[in-house]
Amino acid sequence: MIETPYLLFLGDAPDGLAAKVAQGIKDWRPENCVGQFRLEGCKADLGLKDMTLAEAKAAGAKTLVIGVANRGGKISQTWKKVLVEALEEGFDLASGLHNLLRNEEDLAAVAKATGQTLHDVRIPSVEYPIANGEKRTGKRLLAVGTDCSVGKMYTALAMDACMREKGMKSTFRATGQTGILITGDGVPLDAVIADFMAGSIEYLTPDNDPDHWDIIEGQGSLFHVSYSGVTLALVHGGQPDALVLCHEPTRAHMRGLPGYKLPTLEAVRDTALQLAKVGNPDCKVVGVSINTQHMGDEEAKAYCAEVEESLGLPCVDPFRHGADRLVEALAAV
Repeated sequence: MIETPYLLFLGDAPDGLAAKVAQGIKDWRPENCVGQFRLEGCKADLGLKDMTLAEAKAAGAKTLVIGVANRGGKISQTWKKVLVEALEEGFDLASGLHNLLRNEEDLAAVAKATGQTLHDVRIPSVEYPIANGEKRTGKRLLAVGTDCSVGKMYTALAMDACMREKGMKSTFRATGQTGILITGDGVPLDAVIADFMAGSIEYLTPDNDPDHWDIIEGQGSLFHVSYSGVTLALVHGGQPDALVLCHEPTRAHMRGLPGYKLPTLEAVRDTALQLAKVGNPDCKVVGVSINTQHMGDEEAKAYCAEVEESLGLPCVDPFRHGADRLVEALAAV
């Protein structure tokens, strides 16, 4: 188990989106967050107290969590001094990066010498099966997006919380590093061998009560040439009964791909639904989630209203406005 509370390490993140791991933990488990640690030039700010390692230790922090998700998932050499000092100060380290803490010889040596623990979240802990496509009992919802980092996890967490508040049977199923750090369980999908990705999602969402919903965290985008593979594994392995479309409308291009524009919501709706019907012919699109963090209140409401009229589906920012209308649409499936 990863010991809490956390000191969230933002490193030299170039923008807020690069620190999405830390942001997600702060938004959904604020009680576990003592403060933030930023290097010079860091452009991200969670609004938490900036702390030195000594200050955070005195405040009770037990684990330094690398809250940065850079392209390729690498442990930057500019971070090493802080990570080593954290181990020497008595912190455990936790990371969801592809570049594993345990494979860094200097960090492994210091951890061994100090008796501290290195937690690599992005390591599959189960030998997952190959997907068989057999229909499972219970119900499943999957969030699919126009791009990476548009709010698929936030949508799933918000819907799950709303459903449980209403007394519905619901479980959030984490499929990425941030979701796993928030909930303590899940499948690190992008670290699973390709042949077993869909099977890992079948494993994650097993047979359940007929009225139970698995709310599956989305990953990537079917339209993102770098990460579409993980998305398709979720669509086929999840066999969703329902889809929610997720979109961030202020982007000029796909995340990390300046030469690619975002697809329309209509294109995502039609493509995702067609692919979902391969595994579940009864799948339906039930709503639209808009990430309005870069919009003012009136602009956000107007945009959601416009999308709702155009697509004929309930459209909200579930983190800003609540997920009730999306849950109501889901309950009707």
